[in-house]
Amino acid sequence: MTANRVWTPDVLEGFEQSELELPDGAVATLVRMRQDAAAAVGAPKAGQTAGPERGIDRPAVLYLHGYVDYFFQTHLAAAFEARGYRFYAIDLRGYGRSLGRGVGPELENFVPEISVYAQDLDAAAKAIAQEQGSDRLVGLGHSTGGLIMPLWAATRPGRLEALVLNSPWLDLNGNWFMRGPATRAIQLLARIAPKAAISALHVHYGRALHKDTGGEWDYDLTWKPHDGFKAGLPWLASIRRWQARAQQGLNIKEPVLVMTSARRGDPAHWHQELLTTDSILDPRQMWRWAPRLGDDVEVRALEGGTHDLTLSPEPVRSRFMEETIDWLDRITAA
Repeated sequence: MTANRVWTPDVLEGFEQSELELPDGAVATLVRMRQDAAAAVGAPKAGQTAGPERGIDRPAVLYLHGYVDYFFQTHLAAAFEARGYRFYAIDLRGYGRSLGRGVGPELENFVPEISVYAQDLDAAAKAIAQEQGSDRLVGLGHSTGGLIMPLWAATRPGRLEALVLNSPWLDLNGNWFMRGPATRAIQLLARIAPKAAISALHVHYGRALHKDTGGEWDYDLTWKPHDGFKAGLPWLASIRRWQARAQQGLNIKEPVLVMTSARRGDPAHWHQELLTTDSILDPRQMWRWAPRLGDDVEVRALEGGTHDLTLSPEPVRSRFMEETIDWLDRITAA
């Protein structure tokens, strides 16, 4: 990689993207708001900061999506940019913009071992540092990204100044049988039948979100389909291994803010509170395991929040963004 990175127009208006070439030949995609679009939402100009480039006086933010997901939350980027944080998002290999852009046949959203995503995040962090002229970086991870990001931070001590997790996937949302005997069976089957896969998602949450089925949000249903993609058993076994590792404790030294919905909703059936409860994961599991992530972990629950708090109905999503950025202001100025 060089500092003269090539940026091309993105699928989102006002944004641009750049390929991240990874050591094993795969490709991830880095996304940022264009400078003119950032200025339009009130972001500081170059002459208003301590350095030659906009945002050097504050760390950049790297956003990591969840499973069956990609970055499309333009309002999230705008909120950070308006407060002086240069905002970047990554679509991991096999996700969203990166789907089908690696070498060889790819399964959607699939890797046999999620620790390989450290390559994607390393590449993104390096590219951002080169663009910004500064190593200052904050991580923001949602759902599966809320598991991957702290695992990466734990193996890169000091790389992040702070970490924000939006409804992190720290445990399997199921009963004791699913978390115990079924998990052991999945780990065994993943070795015996590495190409086996299972259905991953119920359709109700996605349908409640998307504008074509009565929701508020417009996103690409080929990249984020309501019923998800098939989940490969090796991937799921890897998720369960690393969830167990996180539950044992990650010893992250940097401050961590964990934001969740205040209530769990039913993921398997349509109901009126799909967008005001977490109807994908169980917040009670997040509350239980979040303190194990590090030495300085704060957990906050938002009444009326959905699984992706940035997609919650107003005023909850604005409250999520305001509380997150206020917390970062305090942490990064200390």
